[in-house]
Amino acid sequence: MAELDPTTLTAATRLVTGGRPDRVPGGSVSPPLELSSTFIADGEVGYGRNGNRTWTAFEDTLGGLEGGRALAFASGMAAVAACVSLVPTGGTVVAPFHAYNGTGGILDLYEREQRLSVRRVDISDTDAVLSALDGADLLWTESPTNPMLEIADLPTLFARARSRDVVTVCDNTFATPLLQQPLDLGADVVVHSATKYISGHSDLLLGATVTRDDALHARLYEHRTLGGAVPGPMETWLALRGMRTLHLRLERACANAADLAGRLREHQAVARVRYPDMGAVVSIELTGGKEAAERVEHAVRVWTPATSLGGVESLIERRRRHPLEPSTVPEELVRLSVGVEDVEDLWRDLDDALSAG
Repeated sequence: MAELDPTTLTAATRLVTGGRPDRVPGGSVSPPLELSSTFIADGEVGYGRNGNRTWTAFEDTLGGLEGGRALAFASGMAAVAACVSLVPTGGTVVAPFHAYNGTGGILDLYEREQRLSVRRVDISDTDAVLSALDGADLLWTESPTNPMLEIADLPTLFARARSRDVVTVCDNTFATPLLQQPLDLGADVVVHSATKYISGHSDLLLGATVTRDDALHARLYEHRTLGGAVPGPMETWLALRGMRTLHLRLERACANAADLAGRLREHQAVARVRYPDMGAVVSIELTGGKEAAERVEHAVRVWTPATSLGGVESLIERRRRHPLEPSTVPEELVRLSVGVEDVEDLWRDLDDALSAG
């Protein structure tokens, strides 16, 4: 029987079929969970920190979706730290004003320690970003940004960065490889918090990088191995299982988000809706300010007041409650991570909370 060529399959089918064991009579349909830390000598894997067949199944599936070679990490921040390690000592990073606050936090820390310098830009202002690239070593991008949902002209930014030998990283957590494939747009490295949409059930921590460049892959692998930022096999196995339904979850969540964004634009308690017509995250700014945002966050019953995003459940939070969130994020901004519940239940609960004040 001829082997299946995954390049002929749609993303939805790759999600279901990727990382499966070879088909043999009586064999397993699902990949096994490999828990061993020690392996018999002279095989492909010498020690548990170097490799694991459960990791490989996950990495093959995610890498196939993004069009590169994936590496799994212990968390999204571990993957972010690996990417930042690509910057030479004393180097310069161009990064968005608004990005995941853990990314901003590690850049701030390294800048204070004089390991690197950071040029912060409005990632949606293409000319400003291009001007900042002179003499830089790495361009960090998010599109949409967290939590302001700004959109960058990624192909233009990546092309200019490449012409100047600036390494480019794109955090694709919000969009997922189903909505955006940064490597095809010219990025050098893609990073994911696989805790979010990839795994999709708010029950694990996992990160990943994806690249087509063998040298960058080797450097990221070395950072993971020597830094000990390796994922647990159980978390990786669960993430692969969750990824099987990414296309179904994302389709429903995006449809819910688009519906809610339209209704919220007409709500008297909402001053502004930020939604880039893609993805399942909506940010709203309330007319009643910080106090109204806090009240709404704790008045909901279907929505869950919690940080994170990308799970099957809908989450709500006022982002400025986090000390690392930039001061340019409005105090009254509430981020909605829209899940897969019935949209009418989500709307009634949110409308009641917004109208209660």
